[in-house]
Amino acid sequence: MQTFTWEKAREELRYRRERALTHGGETAVARQRKGGRRLVRERLDELLDPGTFVEIGTMAVDRRYDSKGNALEPTPAAYVMGLAEVDGRPVAVGGEDFTVSAGHTIGLDRKKGGMGGFVEDMAHEFRIPLMIFVEGVGGGVGMQQTTGHAPIVSSSSFARCYELLGEVPVIAAGMGPCAGGSAGRLVITHFSIMTRDTACVFAGGPPVVERALGHRIDKFDLGGAHIHTQVSGTIDNVAVDESDAIRQMKQFLSYLPQNVWEMAPVVETGDPPDRQDEILLKIIPEDRKRAYDTHNVIDVIFDHGSFFEIGPDWGRSLITGLARLGGFSVGVLASNPAHLGGALDAQASQKQTRFIELCDTFHIPLIYLVDVPGFMIGEAAEREGTLRKGMRALQALLEASVPMVTVHMRKSFGMACNATANPERLLLRIGWATGEFGDMPVEGGVAAAFRREIEAAEDPAAYRAQIEARLLEDSSPWKTAEAFGLEEMIDPVETRWYLYRFIKAAQGSIRTNLGKKYRCGPRL
Repeated sequence: MQTFTWEKAREELRYRRERALTHGGETAVARQRKGGRRLVRERLDELLDPGTFVEIGTMAVDRRYDSKGNALEPTPAAYVMGLAEVDGRPVAVGGEDFTVSAGHTIGLDRKKGGMGGFVEDMAHEFRIPLMIFVEGVGGGVGMQQTTGHAPIVSSSSFARCYELLGEVPVIAAGMGPCAGGSAGRLVITHFSIMTRDTACVFAGGPPVVERALGHRIDKFDLGGAHIHTQVSGTIDNVAVDESDAIRQMKQFLSYLPQNVWEMAPVVETGDPPDRQDEILLKIIPEDRKRAYDTHNVIDVIFDHGSFFEIGPDWGRSLITGLARLGGFSVGVLASNPAHLGGALDAQASQKQTRFIELCDTFHIPLIYLVDVPGFMIGEAAEREGTLRKGMRALQALLEASVPMVTVHMRKSFGMACNATANPERLLLRIGWATGEFGDMPVEGGVAAAFRREIEAAEDPAAYRAQIEARLLEDSSPWKTAEAFGLEEMIDPVETRWYLYRFIKAAQGSIRTNLGKKYRCGPRL
């Protein structure tokens, strides 16, 4: 007797599609909302262009069990994913559903996402950006109830996650607790964000820490935003809330191409490339010992409102971010004399390395605004491995294939100066009259080189000042320019126009190199 009818089949399909929208049930949904966190589908609704989400895997369910091993009613699988568009660009999107098994799906024949899986395969095959929301425990002992045995987790591979770093933009936002494999997935990205008051990231959460180490700690003290965006540097940016996180995800993507085989989009900003602003002369102090905020310089040189800073609270002696110059995407590195006098410490060196590799992966030209007195010195700097990390930053620059222009605003001393330009490629350095160059600042150099003479002088302070004045005159930037040690000296108000002309001319070079350089992407 035939029992199949299209009416019954379509009704069953409608039921299963509706079940997919229930998340983990009313109780779990209420708990999620009480914690100040949205549902994954609500996040996707805000991120994606209306009507573009084509969901994949709606029929998949999560098999759950109670503490006694009794089977519970199945729920939708703890991962929502599919194909969609963001600002008209096709993207692969997904996110863990924390209301179902704390975001951990088990019992499926293949992964939907989270650590590889269908959504990441789609990003790889279609060469489209991957944008994901992370909120999950990564794994758990519950897996053993479903499979009947304890797995050796080395069977699970992160290979696709790493492979994507050399192919397409990978952007992730931590929206709640992110532990274990979920935390790892959040880190293997080109750009990561975590919400300030609801996200926490750790290899093992407070219960695991207490059980293993006997140390009781709050989840935010263990892995809150202040830990990972200010101290460890594990996560790039903090978001004030989920809407801000989504805004940052979209803005970061706007500077990048769809993949490494395409050019970054050019956007009309309405800001004339030949704009000159006299305010630059007020931002850079005439007193060479006074600090200033380089953010103000960036705001003047690049298209109005276009600078998007990456990692603003970590490695603060170096500012990094994406911007537009006459509509072209550029990567900006800038010394920050307001912190450590602009010296490159261990954190800033690591920050520079990762940012250069990001821009090189996606063929985005670099502009370096320099005011660096050298690598950070002192006992703490030595213990932090500043020299090794600083030389790694130099290596990243030498390995980069993208065009680069260096602007010497003020100080450029020592090996840290080596890490601001690439002499193996077109060495283009533009200087301002405030520039100071050499192996080390005159004051420290005089104290070291003429120590005995100064100590033997009748008036040591006056003698030291006399030597410093003479050497400062010899280190005039004009003399460096006369020796063609500096490719061009310009008025600061001309900087924007000079940079634009070179960045525009370099587009042909960038275009011809597309697809020629395959790399694993930024190293974590």
